[in-house]
Amino acid sequence: MKKVPLRRCVVTNERLPKKELMRIVKNKEGEVFVDPTGKANGRGAYIKKSNEAIDLAMKKKVLNRVLETEIPEELYEELRGYVNE
Repeated sequence: MKKVPLRRCVVTNERLPKKELMRIVKNKEGEVFVDPTGKANGRGAYIKKSNEAIDLAMKKKVLNRVLETEIPEELYEELRGYVNE
């Protein structure tokens, strides 16, 4: 039996399988983007694939704190696209 990798959602603090989460990365150049592969270099933060988690992250500015940078509005819209897939 293969072990399922678990990661913690930075918004809800739930430990979930990697497949149920989205990874947001801040690279050395300071660019912030969604990493669908989960393999991009840089500091990563995981967020649950739900509109509630995205809304909460936006409201409480969780990603701003975790990645130590300003998160653009467009990134949250991009995250919503992954939820609806």
